[in-house]
Amino acid sequence: MLSKIDLQKFNTLIEINTLINSNYEDAHSLVTQILDSATRLCDCESSSLLLLDRDAGELYFEIALGSKSVEVKRFTVKLEEGIAGWVVRHNKAVIINDVIHDTRHLHTIARQIDYPTQTMMAVPMRVKDRCIGVIELINKKNNQLFVQDDLEWLEIFANQAALAIVNVQSIEKARSEIQQLQDQLKTDQGYHTMIAKSPIMMTKLELVERIAKTDSSVLILGESGVGKELFAEQIHLRSLRSAKPFIRVNCAALPEGLLESEMFGHVKGAFTNAIADRRGRFEMAEGGTIFLDEIGDLALPLQAKLLRVIQEKTFEKVGSGTSITVNVRILAATNKNVEALVAAGEFRHDLYYRLNVLPLYIPPLRQRPEDIPELAAFFLSKGMLETKKQFEGFAPEAMDAMLAYSWPGNIRELENCVERACVIGKNQWIQEEDLFLKKTATPPFQEVGSRDLKSAVTAFRAYFIQKVLEEHQGNQTETAKALDIQRTYLSKLIKELNIHVG
Repeated sequence: MLSKIDLQKFNTLIEINTLINSNYEDAHSLVTQILDSATRLCDCESSSLLLLDRDAGELYFEIALGSKSVEVKRFTVKLEEGIAGWVVRHNKAVIINDVIHDTRHLHTIARQIDYPTQTMMAVPMRVKDRCIGVIELINKKNNQLFVQDDLEWLEIFANQAALAIVNVQSIEKARSEIQQLQDQLKTDQGYHTMIAKSPIMMTKLELVERIAKTDSSVLILGESGVGKELFAEQIHLRSLRSAKPFIRVNCAALPEGLLESEMFGHVKGAFTNAIADRRGRFEMAEGGTIFLDEIGDLALPLQAKLLRVIQEKTFEKVGSGTSITVNVRILAATNKNVEALVAAGEFRHDLYYRLNVLPLYIPPLRQRPEDIPELAAFFLSKGMLETKKQFEGFAPEAMDAMLAYSWPGNIRELENCVERACVIGKNQWIQEEDLFLKKTATPPFQEVGSRDLKSAVTAFRAYFIQKVLEEHQGNQTETAKALDIQRTYLSKLIKELNIHVG
C-alpha cells in the first residue's frame, strides 16, 4: 500500500512524463516545474539546476529556486571545485548532512549570498550515462536530514529533467535549422528578415500595410543602418506588385554617367565600351517596384530625368531618342535632411514633393530598445551557423550592455557586434567583453533590482524618455515629435513608467 506522500510523488511523475511526451516545447518552464516538484516533495528550502559548459570547464546556474534565487544565478562553478563539480567529475549522486564540515563545499558562494547551508543532496543529470548537469536540493526543512529515499526520488526527477532538456534542444535545433533555411531562401531571393517587437515599430508596420495597397511614391527617412531597405521590401511584398520584380539602385554607389546608364539603360555606341544595347533598372522593374537608396546623393540632371519618370512614366535610354513607357512604383530612401538640401538648391523641390507623397520615418535603434534582444538573438543564430559554434545566448551583463549602448550605427552595428562576438566568444554564453562595446561615461539607466529582460527594457525606456523630456524642457509635444510617437501615447508612457515631468 502506497503512503500518501509516495502517491503524491507518483502522481507528480505521471504529470511530468505526460508533459515531456506531449512534445512540450518550453524547456525552461518544464525543467523549472520538475525542479519545483522535487523541491516540494523532498521538503527542502531551496534548489538549483546547473548545466555543464564543457568548453569552459564550468557549471552555470540555469534555474534556482528559493529566497536567494536571483543572487545565486550570478555565479559559475568550476569542475574542480564545489560539491556540484565533484558530482560531475565522478558522475555520482551524494547526500551531505553536515555541509559546513565537508571539504568539497564551495563556501564562498554561501558567504557572498548570505545563505548558510546545513544539508544538501546533489545528483547528476545523465543522458546515456553522460553527465550534462547537476540538481542540488538544499536544507531539508524542520532540521531534518536527507535520507536514501529522498536521493532515489531526486535521481528520477534528474533523469526526467535531462530527458526534457535533450528533447527540447533537439526540437529547437530542428526549428532553428528550418528557420535558417527559410531565411536563406529569402536572402537568395534578395529579401531580408524583418525583426521587430517594439510598439513604435509595430505602428510603422501597420502604416506599411496601408501604404502597400497604393501605388504612390514613398520617401523612407532615417539614420544610416536603421533598416530603410527592409521597409521598402515590406512595402513591395505586401503590395499587389509582390509577384513582380523588386529592383534596387544605390544612388551613391556610382558616378553620374554610369548611374544614368544603370537606371535607364543605354544603346550600342552611346559611349565608349557601349558595345551592345543594355536594359536599365527601370525596365527590369516593369510591373513591380524600384527602390532608389541614398536618393539624397542623386545628381541634379538625373533628378530631372527621375521627375519625368514619376510624372509621365516615360524615359529615354542613354544615346537614344526613343521614349520607353514603364509601369513602376518608386520607393526612395535617404539618411539626409532633404528639406535642407532643397533649401540649399541641391535637391529639386518638385521632385521632393513628388517622392514625399507618403513619408515614412524609421526611428533609430536607441529609440526602440525592445527590438534589441530580438535582433541580437536573430544575429546570434545567424552567427552560430556561419562560425559553426553553439552559444546558449547572451549573459545578463552582455544584454544589459547592449540595452545601455546608444548604437550610433543602428542595426548594422548591432549585427557586426554580434557577429564579432560569435567569432571570439569561447564560453557557453556570449559575455559582455565579447561585444567590444564602447563604455559610456555614466550608465544610461540605474541597475534594476530584477535581472529579467523585461525589467531592464522598461528601465531603459523610462530613462530614455526622461532624458528626451529634459532636452525639451518638459515640453511633451516636442518630446513626442523627437521620439516619433503620438502625444497621447507619450502621456500614457509617462504615467505607466512613473516618469517625473519637471
